[in-house]
Amino acid sequence: MKYILAITGASGIIYGVRLAEELGNMGHDVYAIFTNGAKATAKYELGDAIERVGKSSKAVFNENELDAPMASGSARFDGMVVAPCSMKTLASIANGLEENLVSRAGLVQLKERKPLILLLRETPLSTLHIMNMLKASIGGAIIVPASPGFYGNPRTVDDLINFQVGKVLDLLGIQHNLFRRWSGPEGSGN
Repeated sequence: MKYILAITGASGIIYGVRLAEELGNMGHDVYAIFTNGAKATAKYELGDAIERVGKSSKAVFNENELDAPMASGSARFDGMVVAPCSMKTLASIANGLEENLVSRAGLVQLKERKPLILLLRETPLSTLHIMNMLKASIGGAIIVPASPGFYGNPRTVDDLINFQVGKVLDLLGIQHNLFRRWSGPEGSGN
């Protein structure tokens, strides 16, 4: 399967990096996009982010490369994930603004009726953020707030990251064992 992974300048670069690594390790083709904001954020959060994504990807593009394959619906991809997704990128997609390769590729996925998953990393949310989430959802995007679950008793930051990455893989229909699934209360017979 072929997936587009866009990494924007929101905090949480590790989500995109780990998703690229998981998809690559599973044998999927990853075509990554790094925005200028992502490159700046990576310097503070994860200095080797671009290199790690590059090792797991078929290709890595800059946000200005509007001639990249994912800018056209004739290039067939199985879905796209924006992780982390900045509020700027959310607003661009929600309002149909094809201002860079990320928003163009996202809008192509929507028009082609392919999955577009936006892993949002922002808090608190303004009313405008919430309205943009609604508009993007109405347009077909899947909104995934970076809100890890705690029912699996996470012990490390990696456990929290794996939960979020696993939720994205679930939405793409990809089998994984990144977190313990809820099976009901102990002794409930569920």
